[in-house]
Amino acid sequence: MGAIDITLAMQHLRAEVEDQAYVQVLLSAAEDSAAQYLQRQFYADSSALEVAVLGGTAGNDPLVITGSIVAACLLTLGHLYANREDTVTGINVASVVQLPMGSRTLLHPYRVQMGV
Repeated sequence: MGAIDITLAMQHLRAEVEDQAYVQVLLSAAEDSAAQYLQRQFYADSSALEVAVLGGTAGNDPLVITGSIVAACLLTLGHLYANREDTVTGINVASVVQLPMGSRTLLHPYRVQMGV
């Protein structure tokens, strides 16, 4: 999708340059997750939106990204960057906790059947 500049994402995370490729993967996932939740595509600016509309790839009710969407994506990005696994282990095995925004949250919009 690419609506949020990688430089902003790197600043948000205070990440090192060598992490940029990894951060780009996480940023793409955060943007995709937001678009799935909103059920609409968003674009960096009106020019990108216009190109997508004319190209027939914008979908229903597309929009130019807002500050709230940027913030939501950066929050998701920060979570993914800080928590690189679906669970966090505490001092003992009994304190293993599944994180609320793990892989299932990212994959849920793509599920075809909601069976057990």
